[in-house]
Amino acid sequence: MDEFVGAGHGAPSGSRYADQRPYVVSDHLDDLRGPVTGKITLNRRLDWSGRAQYDLDNTRRIASMYETVLREATTVEDLTEWLDGPTLVRLWAGLVLPSQVRELWESQHPVLAEARRTAA
Repeated sequence: MDEFVGAGHGAPSGSRYADQRPYVVSDHLDDLRGPVTGKITLNRRLDWSGRAQYDLDNTRRIASMYETVLREATTVEDLTEWLDGPTLVRLWAGLVLPSQVRELWESQHPVLAEARRTAA
């Protein structure tokens, strides 16, 4: 039986969707003044999962919402509407994000890289 060539090595660098997708990064964390408490519902453009309602008083749900917005935002306005700068810094180390998103945000905002190093 033939083995799949390259099995276990993953896709070649640059060939995955996440490598090609343009991600949006805010210029200043202070511009992020989204909601921090209560229940919100993301629009379908950002969250088509069927679980677009988030209870921001629940740590797991707010982290999930931040992950979704960081991955799916197509404009800076998406970021400023839904994210909060201090909350982003607080959650950053525990967020599950594509490496491209993490690298872009940390290169623009060194405080995020520091938050991740401090948490490690």
